[in-house]
Amino acid sequence: MIPARLRALRAALAAALLVLAAVLVGRHIQHAHHTLFVNWPPLFASWDPHVGPGTPAAVAIAVAVVAYGPAVAARLRWRALLVTAWGTALAWTWSLALVDGWQRGVAERLTSRNEYLRVIDRFQDIPATLRDFDHHILSGDPAPWPAHIAGHPPGATVTFVLLDRIGLGGGGWAGAWCITVGTTACVAVLVAVRVLADESLARRAAPFLVMAPAAVWVGASGDGYFSAVAAWAVALLALAATGHRTRASAFGAGLLFGLTCYLSYGLTLFALIGAGVLVVARDRVRSWARPLPLVFLLAGLAVVPLVFTLAGFDWWEAYHLLVKRYYEGVGGTRPYSYWVWANLACTVVVVGLATAAGLDRAGVTLLRRRRGARPGPDVPDAAEGRLAVLVLSALLALLVADLSGMSKAETERIWLPFALWMLPACAFLTRPGGWLAAQGVLALLVNHLLMTGW
Repeated sequence: MIPARLRALRAALAAALLVLAAVLVGRHIQHAHHTLFVNWPPLFASWDPHVGPGTPAAVAIAVAVVAYGPAVAARLRWRALLVTAWGTALAWTWSLALVDGWQRGVAERLTSRNEYLRVIDRFQDIPATLRDFDHHILSGDPAPWPAHIAGHPPGATVTFVLLDRIGLGGGGWAGAWCITVGTTACVAVLVAVRVLADESLARRAAPFLVMAPAAVWVGASGDGYFSAVAAWAVALLALAATGHRTRASAFGAGLLFGLTCYLSYGLTLFALIGAGVLVVARDRVRSWARPLPLVFLLAGLAVVPLVFTLAGFDWWEAYHLLVKRYYEGVGGTRPYSYWVWANLACTVVVVGLATAAGLDRAGVTLLRRRRGARPGPDVPDAAEGRLAVLVLSALLALLVADLSGMSKAETERIWLPFALWMLPACAFLTRPGGWLAAQGVLALLVNHLLMTGW
């Protein structure tokens, strides 16, 4: 049998080679055929080595997390750990965003021609705009929506419209919203891992959730905000399924999942992660837990769809129109044969080599449990098995999204919500210091060598 440490290194090397292949093959395709529509394949980015105001802080935070993160995560009281994790993730994400400077890194991210803030003035009458929303999705329609607005349900745009209405208008406030809310996702994941697996695994995962390369795209993109909404939906579902304030948690989970589906069409695949949560929760609590209050879950789930439907927005019609626009545009030109695997290389950059190694270990753990005698619910192997199911359900959702062909390129941003749920796989790794260093170095290199598109 191959030692666990060697297996982890082998998985990381395979992931690194996947990224290298995507870079080399992508450069050839783009040079020869110009069909990828990205400047630095497989990422939506341009080569632009630079430093900025956030560089000293980003380096300092990375060094501190590598040096002290695992020890601090192991010793702090649980609630203090959650606050510290959020604060550190907030500092890490802000520092990375400010490597590009305030304007390019934050204030202008959501004001470009394809972004949400470009259409704020068209939502003076929100219900009337929602009733008319579907009539502007196709490129040939009168006054077609910019790419991001057409490519998402209107929940995303309405969020920024409402921020503008309460006096938080402009790209600076929008970027700050996405970073502040987006970084809470690490807390949601920690809560879920604790109640579904165990606290020790959550503590081991904490430094990796805090200093994820994904922070490069959380600050500042709308998908960082989407990631947090989806993450809290899963966390509340985990709490409800394990008997923690079941009615309130179930209603909250349904409410946020409904909102998630109106932020991004593709995030309906979070139902697969939710199913994984229910499978894990059943193993975790066995027969003595109260059943999941399905009525409260469904009641919460109905709220957001009902509001938008009564306002006149037709989710299904909009989605079908989006598919048509997608294939009429660059989505119909970008080669599926390249992106179906190059998308996964993008994901490696987002989650880091440590997560690739951890996912390999998660697969081994799950196979070992299935082949051997089923352990009791309180032994470490059982907790690791539950964590393996959770992270692999996120991987499954991502693979379904990949095979659908509706995400060719730009998945470093689009798949952020799925990627965050694979990061806890790093809890399987021994000697976390080296793996944490690899995560931090990757994020710093990406942010300082490339100008990312989102």
